[in-house]
Amino acid sequence: MQTKDKQMTLDELDTALLALGWKVSDFCRATGLHRNTPSRWRNEGVPIPEWVFKHLTLLLEIKRLSAAYLVPPKDSASKE
Repeated sequence: MQTKDKQMTLDELDTALLALGWKVSDFCRATGLHRNTPSRWRNEGVPIPEWVFKHLTLLLEIKRLSAAYLVPPKDSASKE
C-alpha cells in the first residue's frame, strides 16, 4: 500500500486487518468507530474514508519496524 491519498477497497481493508491480526471490532474499538460503520462500507457501498487507509498504513509500518528492530532475531546456531 502507498501512503498517498487513496480510496481503500474492502479487499485492502481485509488484508490490512489480517496482517495486523485484528478483527473489524478491534479496529472499531481502536479508532472509536461505531461497530456498524464497517458494515455500511461493505453492505451499503458507503466509501471508506481516506484516513482509514492512512491509519492502517501507519499501523502496518509500526508493526514492520517493531519486527525489524525490537524483536530479537532468532538464531538457531547459538545457545545461551
